[in-house]
Amino acid sequence: MHRVYAACRHVVHTLLGALLVIGLGTAALRAQDLPSGNSVQAVPGMPPVVDPRNVYSEIRANNLSPAVAGALPRVYVPNRQSNDVAVIDPATFKVVDRFRAGVNPQHVIPSWDLKTLWVNNNAEGRKDGSVTPIDPKTGKPGKSIAVDDPYNMYFTPDGSAAIVVAEARKRLDFRDPRTMALKYSISAPNCRGINHADFSIDGRYAIFTCEFAGMLAKIDLVERKVVGYLKLSKGGMPQDIRISPDGQLFYIADMKADGLFLVDGDKFAEVGFIKTSLGAHGLSVSRDGAKLFVANRGSHHVFGPHGGKGSVSVVDFATRKLVNTWPIPGGGSPDMGNMSVDGKTLWLSSRFDDAVYAIDTATGKVTTISVKKEPHGLCVWPQPGRYSLGHTGNMR
Repeated sequence: MHRVYAACRHVVHTLLGALLVIGLGTAALRAQDLPSGNSVQAVPGMPPVVDPRNVYSEIRANNLSPAVAGALPRVYVPNRQSNDVAVIDPATFKVVDRFRAGVNPQHVIPSWDLKTLWVNNNAEGRKDGSVTPIDPKTGKPGKSIAVDDPYNMYFTPDGSAAIVVAEARKRLDFRDPRTMALKYSISAPNCRGINHADFSIDGRYAIFTCEFAGMLAKIDLVERKVVGYLKLSKGGMPQDIRISPDGQLFYIADMKADGLFLVDGDKFAEVGFIKTSLGAHGLSVSRDGAKLFVANRGSHHVFGPHGGKGSVSVVDFATRKLVNTWPIPGGGSPDMGNMSVDGKTLWLSSRFDDAVYAIDTATGKVTTISVKKEPHGLCVWPQPGRYSLGHTGNMR
């Protein structure tokens, strides 16, 4: 009987995997539909965790969802000072379009269902924040929607809400993911500079960085509340954050500590640190989920100099060791971005140098493309994966 059961379970897993590959998993399969042998019991409505050993298993090279069929291969670059979005053709490394956005566009974010890209215009110090939708099939913007202080945006793991990060308000606004109508809010009063986040492997909680408080905030997404704050041991300017492939640790870049804090998410405790380089800021995961690329902005300051000591560090997830650091030739300020579809190119904005970097992930060779002015959270599209958790493409 044991052999029969094992054989049946193997068949079930094979069928589930096939359904996910052809694009039915997100719509038709839910965590509660998985066989009991799966070790991750995800929140209701969240697509199942295919491989508990590698939460990034579905972002492998060229593993595109049917939902992105027809999307133009483009790199969308929000320019904070010039209030526009530059559009780069990754095949030619040329700017092929440019369109106006709202005031202070910060990030371009793929929607949970992969059908819309959202430009977040947070209008710093003003009250006319907005989000601008982009149709990925045409590369053209739609009509902007008024939204209060949208510095960044994420999505609940079940796709039921967009999480607008209202940084200046120390608040998370949960909105309808299509209309942006407000559903409810979670206040995080101790989290000054709330901005970047990642989610537990089961989708039950998220950890947000508090840039100007030197700490992290843990948000219970089921109970809809802050469950704790964690003061980091040194540094004091946490930025981007990514979960380890096995879901055990969160890696947090800190611009003043010049490296990565390792935090046990369940225990919400700091457990390690990896030194990278000056101004550790943005994080991108390799297509096989084996490596973490760290954009070191070359400064400890929010607004740094041109031609700083910017670089990109490569960290191995398995060993938790730094394996390489590539300086930007002539100096620079790598910031935010993501991987190409095939994983061979890392695209990063150059925050203080009005440029975009296309970096060969095998050699570190840098190609520089000029844009204007003050590029921030660029988005490479399309990207592999079943759904987006937000930011510049936190795909799973």
